[in-house]
Formats: sequence, C-alpha cells, structure tokens
Amino acid sequence: MKIDMKTATKCRYLTSYFSIALMVLSFVFIGMKGINWGIDFTGGMSVDISTNSSVTSEQLKDVLDPILDQEVRVQEGSSSGKWNFRYQPTSTEKTPDFAKILSDNIGPTEIIQTQVVGSSFGDEMKQQGFIAGLICMLFIMAYLSYRFEWRLASGSLLALAHDVILVFGVFAITQMEFNLTELAAVLAVLGYSLNDSIIIADRLRETLRANPTGDTQILNNEAVIATFSRTMVTSGTTLITIIALWIMGGSSLHGFAIAMFVGVLTGTWSSISVGTTLPELLKLKPVHYMPKEISADP
Repeated sequence: MKIDMKTATKCRYLTSYFSIALMVLSFVFIGMKGINWGIDFTGGMSVDISTNSSVTSEQLKDVLDPILDQEVRVQEGSSSGKWNFRYQPTSTEKTPDFAKILSDNIGPTEIIQTQVVGSSFGDEMKQQGFIAGLICMLFIMAYLSYRFEWRLASGSLLALAHDVILVFGVFAITQMEFNLTELAAVLAVLGYSLNDSIIIADRLRETLRANPTGDTQILNNEAVIATFSRTMVTSGTTLITIIALWIMGGSSLHGFAIAMFVGVLTGTWSSISVGTTLPELLKLKPVHYMPKEISADP
C-alpha cells in the first residue's frame, strides 16, 4: 500500500502537536499535585520477616494494609519464606506486634529485623538521580551530535525528554507511588527510546546522503516509512511482554509495568514524530551530510 507523502507529513506534525500538549499537561499536574514519592525516597519503616514458604505477597498485603491503613510495599527476600515490607508510620503510636498479627493470620512468623529508613537518604538519591540524568542527557547529545549532526541529535534528545516527562506525568495524575523500581523503569525507557530514535535517525541520514537534491519533508517520510514495520514489530512484542508482566507479576511490579508501558508507547510515536519533525523545523537539509570539498589553496 502506497502512503501519500502529504498525509504522512500531516500525521507527523499532528502527532508532534499532540505530544507537546501532553508534555504541557504533564508539567501542569507535576506542578499542581507533585510526585507521590515512595518510602525509598521519603523514608519509613522497613521490616524483614520469615514465614511459611507457601505465603504470597497478596496474603501479606491483605493482612498488613488494613492494620496500617495504607498500601504496604511487600517484596520477596533472598530465599523462600523471607519477605520485606515497608510502610510509612502515620502516628506516634506503638509499632504493631507484627509477629503476633502475622502468626495469627498466615502462620508462624518471625521478625528478623526492623529498620528506620531516613528521609535524608531519599533526598540525596533525588539530587544524585537528577544530576546523573542531566549528565546522561549531555553525553547522549554529544554522541548523537558527533554521529548524526546536531539537528538530528536535538530531535532524538527531545524525544527522550518527552518520554520521561510523560511517565512522570502519569504518576503525578494517578498519584501512584514512585519508588526505586519505577526509577529503574524510567532508565529502561530511556534506553529503549534512544535505540528506536537512532534506528530512524540512521535511516534518515542515509536517505539524505542518497538524495542530495531531495526535499527534507519527503525524505523524512521515506525514512519513517522504511523503518515503520520494524518499529511496530519491536514495540508490539515489547508491549505484549510488559502487559504479561503487568497481569502476572503481582502488585509489587505494577508500578514498574505501568511506567514501562507508558514509556514504550510514547517512545514509539515520539521517535517517529518528534524525533523527525524537530530536525525538519531546524532546517535540516541533505547538504549537511555532503562531503566537504578540500581546498587546494596552500
């Protein structure tokens, strides 16, 4: 099926405008509601327990959530029957007798260790995470500028920022907890989106080199169409895996799966639209990839 070039250009531009609107909306909600930082960032109580190997995280949450009047984060330990759960103390009342409560509801339970997670550690992680992300973006920009030319690099970098901002926007809108697991998902989204952007940018560069007198809009569309099937297959199979993880991975991986789902979904269209439209607006032309003549003058 032949795709009309004018229609392809219109679709890229409309999708780019839609992306800008979503980014603005995300900034609004992040500013108004903020991110619901989890215990990994705000601090709280961390409890390690040992219980029957047949106990599941859902059973633990069914017992702990009503008692603590909050959604408790439960993670499996290093071996069968070992669990760690974290919660945010809401008052100065005495800590519940978890050993007795859990023993009465799920079977014999032993408290291995109880720790207080300080908020200063979380503040330090936020600061270092921001600095690391900024340095990462600068290095990515430098690498892409060296390999593809700064206009194409700008498009890829904006596509990366777009994906991360939308993930944070979803967490701000839904007020889901954002912990280290979700941060790992954001970093994975960065890698996935960058790979997709590089594939399209590489094809566009080769198309520009092969057509020194061609129109950038048309060449952009040709590059997108040439890589479209690969992008859809890659994104589709990745999304299927993420959905399976979302459904089968349990509540402890819901946040990770949602962050990955949003990031891969937005990364697919941002690589196609944002990553190619911005270089076009910055007047990218085939001449920028033509070999430069060496002067014969001494």
